[in-house]
Amino acid sequence: MLFWLGAAAFALTILISVSLHELGHMITGKRFGMKVTQYFVGFGPTIFSFKRGETEYGLKAIPLGGFCKIVGMTPQDEDVRPEDQHRAMWRFPVWKRTVVMSAGSITHFLLALVGAYFMALTVGLPNTDIPQTAAAQRAAPAEVYVGDCIRTSLTDTSTECVPGVGGALEAPAKAAGLRTGDRITSVGGTPVANYGELTDAIRRSAAGPTAFGYERDGQTGTATVNLVTAERPPLDDPNGAVSTVAVAGVSWTTDQPAVLTYSALGAIPASADFNWYLVENSFRAMARIPEKIPALWNSITGDERDPETPISVIGASRIGGEAIERGVPEVFWQVFISLNIFIGIFNLLPLLPLDGGHIAIAWYERVRSWIYQRLRRPDPGRVDYYKLMPLTYAVILIGGAFTLLTATADIINPITIFK
Repeated sequence: MLFWLGAAAFALTILISVSLHELGHMITGKRFGMKVTQYFVGFGPTIFSFKRGETEYGLKAIPLGGFCKIVGMTPQDEDVRPEDQHRAMWRFPVWKRTVVMSAGSITHFLLALVGAYFMALTVGLPNTDIPQTAAAQRAAPAEVYVGDCIRTSLTDTSTECVPGVGGALEAPAKAAGLRTGDRITSVGGTPVANYGELTDAIRRSAAGPTAFGYERDGQTGTATVNLVTAERPPLDDPNGAVSTVAVAGVSWTTDQPAVLTYSALGAIPASADFNWYLVENSFRAMARIPEKIPALWNSITGDERDPETPISVIGASRIGGEAIERGVPEVFWQVFISLNIFIGIFNLLPLLPLDGGHIAIAWYERVRSWIYQRLRRPDPGRVDYYKLMPLTYAVILIGGAFTLLTATADIINPITIFK
């Protein structure tokens, strides 16, 4: 029950944020004197509506977003009455149109900031100084977590690792006296400067007694670790071909707290820093989308779902429901904040029909007019949106196919945050 309540609550928060996105367009448009004729939450058949002033407000049956109708967004719009021609959006200065079209994304960014601020005050924000990816962990200092047990065979899928059961062994590092938090400085006499060099040095070593230099509480020491062989995939490809390598039973760790809470004043810069961290990662995630499409398709056809593949609102809602069910609301809000950042950035991409496409065309027209004026040539006028329709339809088709792909993967083979 908690799962479904959490999933419904997350879907509702996304619907509210998208509705506020459209509200941002409406408020700024009205402020500048543009004519806004409709503001609706949802799509499809109208459940109810009412008119106040010149704007009709209402709720529609399909709760998958909303829309705000501003008269004359392009010169080709044919529904502008003669008495409204001076209020057509395309006639306003480019900076005003930019404000109106970017107001939706700005709303998402503000929601993310407010959400991060209250997280910082209550449950705390993730410590972004801790490396979050395998590549970042490889570059981090070689501080290790020493496990109790290792599995030598990847076919051992038992829920608990027990030495002597299914090929499991006591971790060699633990048997040698190494402790969690130790910083490894050398393996077999070879210095290691970070965790990546540590794992590479271990895998290059032969099984058997190997000297490990380490630092603990400011003191140096040496331990003899009896390395054993085990089946492992490549370090840079968890799904790659498995080979037999030497292992010690250590993994990366840090003594930094995973979550940090702040005072009311300290939460302000902390929430800004956290949102900027999410902005940087959103750009990286968008750049990786093309290479993740095959993994999405393979997850539908039976492969294990890559946790770094994109998700739809369905997948995000499932994660939100799972977070509430497991009693970790901070995950719920972190996903909500991340999704708002991503939507805000994505919507500013210079592609029609996204808001960023309209902004790009407005500034293209402005720059082109300035250049022609300097060249003493006649102003070429406005961009013909009809000529851009094939590209617009292509973006809609690709976006729709991608949405369908992610939604299907989220239904058939969803990402789960708890194993």
